[in-house]
Amino acid sequence: MRLQSPWQPRLADGPAAPSERLATALADDILSARLPTGARLPAHRDLAWRIGIGVGTVTKAYGMLERRGLVRSVRGRGTFVAALPGRQGPVIDLSVNMPPAMISERALARTLARISRSIDPDLFNIYPPVAGHDEHRRMMARWLSGLGMDAAPDRLLLTNGAQQALAVAMAVASPPGGTIVTEACAYPGALTLARQTGRAVAGVEMDAQGMRPDALDRVLAGRREAPMALYVTPTMHNPTTATMDAGRRRDIVALCRRHDVAIIEDDVYACTEPDADPQPLPPLAMLAPERTFYVNSLSKTLSPGLRIGALVVPPAHLDAAESVLLTTSLMIAPLSYAVMAQWMLDGTALAVRAAIRTEAARRRDLAASLLGPAMTYPRYDGFHVWLPMARPDAERLAEAAAAEGIAVTAPGVVSVAPDAPMTGIRLCLGRARLPDLTRALETIGRHMGRAGVPDPKPAHAAIASAPAGE
Repeated sequence: MRLQSPWQPRLADGPAAPSERLATALADDILSARLPTGARLPAHRDLAWRIGIGVGTVTKAYGMLERRGLVRSVRGRGTFVAALPGRQGPVIDLSVNMPPAMISERALARTLARISRSIDPDLFNIYPPVAGHDEHRRMMARWLSGLGMDAAPDRLLLTNGAQQALAVAMAVASPPGGTIVTEACAYPGALTLARQTGRAVAGVEMDAQGMRPDALDRVLAGRREAPMALYVTPTMHNPTTATMDAGRRRDIVALCRRHDVAIIEDDVYACTEPDADPQPLPPLAMLAPERTFYVNSLSKTLSPGLRIGALVVPPAHLDAAESVLLTTSLMIAPLSYAVMAQWMLDGTALAVRAAIRTEAARRRDLAASLLGPAMTYPRYDGFHVWLPMARPDAERLAEAAAAEGIAVTAPGVVSVAPDAPMTGIRLCLGRARLPDLTRALETIGRHMGRAGVPDPKPAHAAIASAPAGE
């Protein structure tokens, strides 16, 4: 991040040595946010000339600031303002995956006004059934049908977002001490959830379509006594954007049946599939309903603030899932139910979903234009893109981006194996304002060019696995 022209370097008043006065002035500007997080400070010689002091004086001042943790020096790149605890610096955040904001202040106010005239007070006065009100479950089932998933309302549980749906599914499908089998690179929230609840994680090698059936077969065939469950994202995989074709999906299901393994299908990115897709891809839950826990959420399809998830449960596990749901959350916030119902009834939900797809496509194409072949071009218009590369390159790129005030999803967060040689960088495109996103992508592209990061296509086809327990 380059400094904007209004900032002017100076020496603080007082009798102290020039290096101490410069350090004091810079510290004041950093702590007051006049120098934002990630800003690159002037080169030593340049700052010395602008203030009229010696280069050695600037070097001493920068050293003082670095010892205080206010700046960080990156060899060959310069000195940058460090991120301070509790400070809200103007960081361009490409690390949090969410859809582009399509709900305006006026639209939200109109929705709340309509709700206020028609809401049933019993939404607030009584506890709902643990799985949600029947009316809302039917609404969600119809919504999922529009995404290609036919779900019976009586098998559908409403949850506080997809994360709780994952937690319930893991609790039922894999007891503590068991193993969650997943892609070698996977959704960080699922990896953390599995490990924090006493489950090992085993990674499966991937190719351009995601999880490889031959690699999955080896992992499942080699299991010992610990029970296993498969966690998989077949559509717009997070983080690699891979999408399985229909044949790959059938192969995965066949293996799980052969090895008698439950499936947890994360389908939150089904919303990225076009309605007019000539070859719609079936969810795994449609191919193996007897063993698949299906997860979706309105947080990705409509708005992050609408924390309503959906968990479609195999019939044999419905009672167990409801029991876990009851112990983890009595209910979803009633106002969220009311907003969901209003948007689904008045057409807002469909309009917002279409607008999100259009904006997501624009941002994906922007990323492709600025990053070129370094980016894996996704089949659908999702909210993230993937830059596959060797781990050392990915770690250097994440560090360089952070030094310029750009937060990305670093390789260690998504890799099952901490020492996997091939991984990458996830860039989440939905949150940042378009000018900030453009600037961030240009900066990342520039750093990749300087580093000489090679064409990643061969690397994408060789994301390695990790053994259970890592």
